[in-house]
Amino acid sequence: MQLDQLRRRDFISLVGGAATWPLAARAQQAAIPVIGVLSGTALPEVYLPAFQRGLSEAGYIEGKNVAIEYRSAAGEYDRLPALAADFVRRQVAVIAAVGTSAPGLAAKSATSVIPVVFQTGGDPVQDGLVSRMNRPGGNVTGVSRLSVALEPKRLELLHEAVPKATVLGLLVNPLNPRTQFLVQQMRQPAHSLRLTLNVLEARTESELAAAFANLMQQGIGALLVAQEPSYNPWVEHIVALAARHMMPAMYGSRLYAVAGGLMSYDASVSDSIRQVGVYVGRILKGEKPADMPILQPTKFDFVINLKTAKTLGLTVPDKLLALADEVIE
Repeated sequence: MQLDQLRRRDFISLVGGAATWPLAARAQQAAIPVIGVLSGTALPEVYLPAFQRGLSEAGYIEGKNVAIEYRSAAGEYDRLPALAADFVRRQVAVIAAVGTSAPGLAAKSATSVIPVVFQTGGDPVQDGLVSRMNRPGGNVTGVSRLSVALEPKRLELLHEAVPKATVLGLLVNPLNPRTQFLVQQMRQPAHSLRLTLNVLEARTESELAAAFANLMQQGIGALLVAQEPSYNPWVEHIVALAARHMMPAMYGSRLYAVAGGLMSYDASVSDSIRQVGVYVGRILKGEKPADMPILQPTKFDFVINLKTAKTLGLTVPDKLLALADEVIE
């Protein structure tokens, strides 16, 4: 689905900060429901059509029988409560909180009445979004990609691709609430594979360069970039840094592999965003979040960029090529 030039410009203006993007005047659309989309970071443009596609599967077309307003905290997670509260004041019909658990938690804290549909990479029960998966109760339901649970698999795939690397780096954002749990979770699989795992931290784009500079100093032979939504605006920059340092890297989003990263493995983000759209549409039709089970991934994307592998002088094992859902040549 293509965005026309005007809407593309509007979206780009949103990415720059915690701006408001009303797609139609509320006064003119008083008769149609308004959906509030809340994210901790700017949503990559490629995900918006997936959300709209999910809505259309439920019978809702943006600008025709539903309006959408977007809010982004632009990586400043402490702004999420105020953004969620603004949606509550505006009395939106549903809040779609996407990216990490943080937008969902902010929306949940802001209202116990307005339905909330989250999309997160973490465990929604452990993160406190819901009390159980099958019938969550209350006004909150959603989709979990369980990305944190996939990090050990990413580590294993990276090790198979670069078996000579015995010291691996794990790049994380310490501001993400799930980072501490992720680091703890990764220690055991690294130990089982007889790997040393060094944690590198980067909160901002400028800190990324310093983190990559530490790779060589620490003797890191391969890098695992955690699935981190706050890094989404810097995908090309991170891939360029990895190329500059000749660093084989595994990423948690297909966006990186397409941009030139070596490999990526994750539950399909676009599919989970589509599922959020479907759930929002079903709620607009009268279903109750309390009765809607938390959806889990059914589609996974393992992508290998062979062009990058050749540049790095790596020979990707046939086993990994056979497992790949997509090979970029």
